[in-house]
Amino acid sequence: MSWQPVQANDIQQILTLLRQSQSPDTQVQRQVQARLESLNQYPDFNKYLVYILTKLLDEQEATRSLSGLILKNNAKSHYEKFPDDVRSYIKQECLSALGDRSPLIRATVGILITTIVTKGLLEQWPILLEHLYSCLDSPDINLCEGAFGALQKICQDSADQLENAPSQPLNVLIPKFIQFFLHSHPKIRSHAIACVNEFITPRASALMANIDLFLENLFQLANDTDCDVRKHVCRALVMLVEVRIERLIPHMQQIIEYMLLKSQDGDDGVALEACEFWLMIADQPICREVLQPYLDKLLPILCKNMKYSDMDIITLQGDVDQNDGEPDGLEDIRPRFHRARRRQHTQNLSDSNGNDELNHATDTNNNSTTTTTISSTNQADQHLQDGQDDDDDDDDNDEGSGTDADQATEWNLRKCSAAALDVLSNVFRETILPILLPILREMLFHTDWQIKESGILVLGAIAEGCSHGLTPHLPDLVDYLIKCLNEIKPLVRSITCWTLSRYSTWIVHNEAQQNRFLIPLMSELLKRILDTNKKVQEAACSAFATLEEEACIQMVPYLKQILETLVHAFRKYQAKNLLILYDAIGTLADSVGTHLNRSDYIELLMPPLIERWNLLQNDDKDLFPLLECLSSIATALQTGFLPYCEPVFGRCILLVQQTLENNGGDALTDKDFMIVALDLLSGLAEGLGNY
Repeated sequence: MSWQPVQANDIQQILTLLRQSQSPDTQVQRQVQARLESLNQYPDFNKYLVYILTKLLDEQEATRSLSGLILKNNAKSHYEKFPDDVRSYIKQECLSALGDRSPLIRATVGILITTIVTKGLLEQWPILLEHLYSCLDSPDINLCEGAFGALQKICQDSADQLENAPSQPLNVLIPKFIQFFLHSHPKIRSHAIACVNEFITPRASALMANIDLFLENLFQLANDTDCDVRKHVCRALVMLVEVRIERLIPHMQQIIEYMLLKSQDGDDGVALEACEFWLMIADQPICREVLQPYLDKLLPILCKNMKYSDMDIITLQGDVDQNDGEPDGLEDIRPRFHRARRRQHTQNLSDSNGNDELNHATDTNNNSTTTTTISSTNQADQHLQDGQDDDDDDDDNDEGSGTDADQATEWNLRKCSAAALDVLSNVFRETILPILLPILREMLFHTDWQIKESGILVLGAIAEGCSHGLTPHLPDLVDYLIKCLNEIKPLVRSITCWTLSRYSTWIVHNEAQQNRFLIPLMSELLKRILDTNKKVQEAACSAFATLEEEACIQMVPYLKQILETLVHAFRKYQAKNLLILYDAIGTLADSVGTHLNRSDYIELLMPPLIERWNLLQNDDKDLFPLLECLSSIATALQTGFLPYCEPVFGRCILLVQQTLENNGGDALTDKDFMIVALDLLSGLAEGLGNY
């Protein structure tokens, strides 16, 4: 006989807590969390949670799902300690609820199942895969979908377990998945492709043995009406370019034409997946041969995709010219870790901020992002609700946490298109200019500021690959860009800062026209460093750091104006941009060296740095960029740093000592505090020499 709650009152108490936990009041959330955590001392508590999830069909979906997510967190942390009867009951109820009428509950059950599997316990649940497999042929579409959803999550989280299991389940599962590519229900088709896609990059032997069947069925879905299916088809082809391109070569013409079409798909998710193809093919030896005939179609598509959407403008507050007085929220500031002392400034493609590198947002599975706090459990619950019709997008959504700042830095179609144009310009060099220059001319002088802004991004994207061919045009282009630093729209000013930084080598080393460009550029960037818009400040500060690295001692005659601007920025900047300001100051010190060692410069520069130094506590991670900055300054000032040596030396020794003594803290953070302190001590020693 199956387990039943001993007292109905116990269920009601837990339900009350679950409902209260959804309160927007953080104080209530904390109280509920403490109460729920205290219930973990009772072994049957986890039985109650799974009972609420799977049996209380008349309860609100959000409450049932939250119960399952809390159980998932408990299992993630303590599953090995669960009594055998509790583990058996959880497994039994999960399998019984796979066909729940609610997509949210089915998704939650799938998360709970894969959490158990990720504990390395696939072999200890021998009936699981067989049961899920059998459910795939059920006439009950909910049961089929629930089983497929669970299998997809297992494939995402435990591909290694499936590949290496002694029973070799993939030999049966992969042909079964491929069979479902042609299912009448789009959700099932989407799940089936997503499952197989997890085994492309690891080159699972079971997939490689069925590669012909996989491709045959995949090609039949190329023009599927469902956007999620098209997205997974594009993703599969992109991964296959990397691992089995020889199988695609016979079909390459059709694939390229397909990707050209899908790069313009009405669904941005599909267009983004298709656009990844151009990045991947650019790394292949056949790139020049296969893409050359299509450049006249491809390049305009990439340029068009680089325009901000109206939603982007709202998200980025693109029409807000003055926001420098608004304090940054915690979500605006990325976690900071120690970097190597000598700054290696990158010039990778950026978003509108002008200094964010175009790195892929790493897919993070839903199962691993929900913490044991009630607030984050609610967040995961919301992601499930938002993504229940989005296949594995449940997982992708967790990466962004839903904040505006996160959306501004996510990998998206604009960034992917810009990165693709960058890498392709390095393959085809100036041969693409006859196609691009007419497009650029139209974009740069367009009356729509969003198109003009994207044209400036295009110009920055091709800076490296087309540098030789652009040389005759650069005097006019750089002159144009410097004027654009005074555009009304802050996003135009921001991207212009970044694009100019991409041409800084030409500007600095073109001696014949140095006075024409270098001095005006320095002057205008310094104005933008003090811009009223925080994104423009950030982009200008980063661009100026790049210019400092290129110009080095050519900056010396202008040091007073530069230092006055940077010191003024100390009083103006909010928390996020202060970190970039430290970087610009440290780079300046690295670039001009001992030319900084003048009493008037020191009197300008050091007071705000020391004031900040005194404000920060020894465990504040904002010390990292400040210590890195001071390390460069100490080396540059040499004996000029003597008045500050004693307190700086003492605090560095204290940080090292504190790290060595603190064995119970965060090991990675502790280590960074010690390393950055030792770097500063090294800078002191280098600057003072034998003094």
